[in-house]
Amino acid sequence: MLLLILILCPIVLSLLTLAVRKILLMEIIAAVMGVTEFILSVWIALQVASDDIYSLLPYFSVDAVGAVILSSVAVVGLASSIYSIGYLRQEVLKGIIGFRRVRQYFALLGLFLAVMFFAISTTSPIMMWIGIEATTLATAFLISFYNKPSAIEAAWKYLIINSIGLLLAFFGTLLFFTSLGNAGFLGLVNWGTLLSGSSGLNPMIAKIAFIFAFIGYGTKVGLAPMHTWLPDAHSKAPSPISALLSGALLNVALLAILRFKIVTDSVVGPDFSQNLLIFFGILSMIVAAFIIFVQKNFKRLLAYSSIEHMGIAAVGFGFGGIGTFAALLHLLYHSLAKSLLFLTAGNIFLKYSSTKIAKVKGLLSSMPVTGVVFIAGFLAITGVPPFGIFVTEFFILSAGFASHTVSSIVMLAALALIFAGFLRHVSRMVFGEKPEDVLKGEISRLASMTPLAVMVALAVLSVYIPGPLKELLVSAASLIQ
Repeated sequence: MLLLILILCPIVLSLLTLAVRKILLMEIIAAVMGVTEFILSVWIALQVASDDIYSLLPYFSVDAVGAVILSSVAVVGLASSIYSIGYLRQEVLKGIIGFRRVRQYFALLGLFLAVMFFAISTTSPIMMWIGIEATTLATAFLISFYNKPSAIEAAWKYLIINSIGLLLAFFGTLLFFTSLGNAGFLGLVNWGTLLSGSSGLNPMIAKIAFIFAFIGYGTKVGLAPMHTWLPDAHSKAPSPISALLSGALLNVALLAILRFKIVTDSVVGPDFSQNLLIFFGILSMIVAAFIIFVQKNFKRLLAYSSIEHMGIAAVGFGFGGIGTFAALLHLLYHSLAKSLLFLTAGNIFLKYSSTKIAKVKGLLSSMPVTGVVFIAGFLAITGVPPFGIFVTEFFILSAGFASHTVSSIVMLAALALIFAGFLRHVSRMVFGEKPEDVLKGEISRLASMTPLAVMVALAVLSVYIPGPLKELLVSAASLIQ
């Protein structure tokens, strides 16, 4: 029952948003939605940690892998919902948007969260595909939210590239169904029946099917060279939506790849899927590293960082062993670190009225809280201790050096270049004298406290992992390997 409430709650609240006539009521609805979804997700994750699965058969079920992704979406969803209130207030005060745009934003935000929760919890590969495709439709309007030519272009690029990618994923899904014969037409196929029927799947067809599914959902994940939509979309969307796109949606798409990996491994063994994950993961890191080093827009900088970290996670799943556990934990840490960076990027944009790195100077003097959080986010996302990404990258590299030495060396070189690029850009933004036309002070208390709270949560999880979360990660890793 909790799963149904989890999915239906944001839909109902989105419809309620369309009915109210005051922005304050919309803000209350958004806050209630974020808190409710967070509580429900934590409760479901705790149930999975104790019982291995939370099920509402035959249509909805959450196992350990799904619970990890569900938790990341819920945390980023809560932070983005709360932050959106302060962020949109400032945009209304500046005359950037009006009542109609605010209503559209909160309604689409609820739908976006609902379809992500649906995609995670459905037992059907087809329904998961529909859910992920629905995220494309919901977020396309949010990417073009400001109605500028560049934003509209980014939305169309996002819509077309992801729709083509998901079409390939759909074809791959149908190829997997060939293992079921006529039984596949007797009812809604779920992951369990697909896995149990995998013994009847031709190994060559399994490989071809996984390649289609991998490329299709890999497009949504933002793995190179299918990543071309991601920097435009993440840089043009409102900052809270960028946080959700990067910290939540990419994880949901990666979950689809992991589901099909489990089925494929049962037919042809793990080497085939692992080699694909390692190759595209390393390629994503290399592409991101060189572009990050010369980047001139701080939101695009963060977008390319998302490509890098999805690559790191893919490499971790490819290395296997402790790398799988570390990759799952890496997804959680990345969700927190990237969401706090995108939220602080929203504050910077509102203060400096620009996303160009060259125009942002003296951040520590103009916005002390945001400046400190932004520095912490930079240290966290580049894997500087004591933040948890250092640990996950260390364990992924440890797993790699045991069996894939060359790939691990390339990965290490890419990480070093990325750190140098980030340091180069962040130091220019944070230090120095602020421009004379930029007033000192935070944008608002809500807008500055939300990323600060995320930073505290990230710092705590970096040094202490609660028992139930550790059990979830161990169980999830055992399912994927």
